[in-house]
Amino acid sequence: VGSASNSKLGERVLVSAQGRTLYALSPETAHHLLCTSGECLKFWPPLAVPSRKTKLKAGPGVQGQLGILRRSDGVLQVTLRGLPLYRFSDDHAKDETNGQGIESFGGTWHAVSAATNANPTTPTTPSPTPSSPTTTSTTPAYPGYEY
Repeated sequence: VGSASNSKLGERVLVSAQGRTLYALSPETAHHLLCTSGECLKFWPPLAVPSRKTKLKAGPGVQGQLGILRRSDGVLQVTLRGLPLYRFSDDHAKDETNGQGIESFGGTWHAVSAATNANPTTPTTPSPTPSSPTTTSTTPAYPGYEY
């Protein structure tokens, strides 16, 4: 697991060995997985390793403890600081963060910050103030699917 400076988010985020952005689903934890359906896993494949013996290595700039959790389907998913890590199927190149801020499958997806002093579950876009009504939909538009 490495880190890269992301121009869109203006911070260093976690990336896979292929340089793709890694995400976490807030409020998911290693002990309470929300992304368990086939639909979720199609859009958000877990960052997986083939064996518990796989040596996990945190690259330069990655802060926190890497771990492995066994999902109910037997997949061994990588975690960082207790957060299960995922890729996003609509990210096709390095530096893409197309999954940032998507609300689906019981939470909100965020690119995971490489630094421990940043909160990986905090959106980088400003939230509406409580006094102003929100009329825009944040549900992702995946054809044929409603979440």
